[in-house]
Amino acid sequence: MGFIIYDLIFLVLFALAVGIFLYIGKKNIKKEGLLLLYKASWGIKLINYVGGKYKRTLNFLSYVAIGLGYILMAMMVYLFGKIVYIYAIMPNLVQAIKIPPIMPLIPYIDKVVPNLGLPPFYFIYWILILAVVAIPHEFFHGIFMKRSGVKIKATGFGFFPFFLPIFLAAFVEQDEKSFEKSSNFNQMAILAAGTFANILTAIFFFFIMWGFFAAAFTPAGVVFDNYAYSPVAVAGITMVNGISLDNPTYDNILELMNEDGWNRIIVENENYLVSKSMLAQQKNKEGIIMLYSDSPAINANLSGAIYEIGNVFIDSTEKLSTEISNYDVGEEILIKTINAEGDIEEYEIILEEHPENPEKGWVGIAFRDNSRSGIMGKIIDTMSSFKDPHIHYEAKYDGLSKFIYNLLWWAVLICISVALVNMLPVGIFDGGRFFYLTVLGITGSEVAAKKSFKFVTWFFLFLLAVLMAFWVVSFF
Repeated sequence: MGFIIYDLIFLVLFALAVGIFLYIGKKNIKKEGLLLLYKASWGIKLINYVGGKYKRTLNFLSYVAIGLGYILMAMMVYLFGKIVYIYAIMPNLVQAIKIPPIMPLIPYIDKVVPNLGLPPFYFIYWILILAVVAIPHEFFHGIFMKRSGVKIKATGFGFFPFFLPIFLAAFVEQDEKSFEKSSNFNQMAILAAGTFANILTAIFFFFIMWGFFAAAFTPAGVVFDNYAYSPVAVAGITMVNGISLDNPTYDNILELMNEDGWNRIIVENENYLVSKSMLAQQKNKEGIIMLYSDSPAINANLSGAIYEIGNVFIDSTEKLSTEISNYDVGEEILIKTINAEGDIEEYEIILEEHPENPEKGWVGIAFRDNSRSGIMGKIIDTMSSFKDPHIHYEAKYDGLSKFIYNLLWWAVLICISVALVNMLPVGIFDGGRFFYLTVLGITGSEVAAKKSFKFVTWFFLFLLAVLMAFWVVSFF
């Protein structure tokens, strides 16, 4: 809670500063729809200089930006479809997550939706990342306008009058007549330039994050996320909690189990452990269930990151395996772990025979493949690709290391997310006009382009309404 207080103080001071700034410059404020726009000429000279001097480079990058625009649009359409599928087919998952389809990225979203496992997202993060996302995005729009001969009328930022300190946005305002007179190719390059900038910014901050992590964190233990387990046929189970079974079925096995703690199951003279809740999720037509082996680790309730074995520091899975192999079967070893709160716990464990190699000592821990699926899952995995998922890392500079790393993590994720969302073929985004120009270029008909644009926009809005309906229904 300590830093949150400072963050809220920053929020108040920021709101006061913005209010004073806008009061002083109230002559430059104009209302357009729900937004109040503060118009100025900031950055126009730099935009004109870069856009005019590097036209050849920008000509080449126009093709790159447009190609990337199509890739991002395809990815976003797929991702949107995947979300619709999840909300329609998996109501239990939707209810567990509790997040609505339209969830703006707000400060403290990690507290609003705690079960997503997101790192802290402070208000100060929000303000800094807004600049990281918006400034390059609009700057690239501007230099591609200059490269295409489109007149720039103003630059500035906008905000919702009812949420002054929070909902801010930068913009570069082009002359609409000048923009529409430009070729379809130039218009598409201008529209895709913002997302192109966001992807470049994400790549830049990814390498910053990578380097910072290497400098600010150090390996300090091995994280195991499961106990050793084996697939077992239900028909082969002979005893549950000391009660013999002749013709076992999934249902009568479940009936013999205790609600709390581990239940002991015997299959062909081999002992296994399982909780009732774990088994309740495994009913299938094949009659195969996964049971934990009766191992030293599970019997000792070993948990946390293993950072020391017999006074030997452990900082890799290879070192963990090597150190355990130095002990014989039946020998006792002292294992020290770090739990989620950072406390040290000690376990005295006697090694047993390894199921596959009786001469080798066995603790009975396992490692899951925690790789994610889907576009955003792959993106998040890539963002952490420089970290070993089974290593516990300690910060070298206490809270400062985590504060800066989380800021960089959010910057990369939000840059990519904005690039994807911005290319959705819906009217309010750059992707909407981009889609319109694509249809116009293919058909040569403005009527067909306008009808396609209108249909796709309303179709996605319909799907969004369906998503909201599925979200509401999931709670009943």
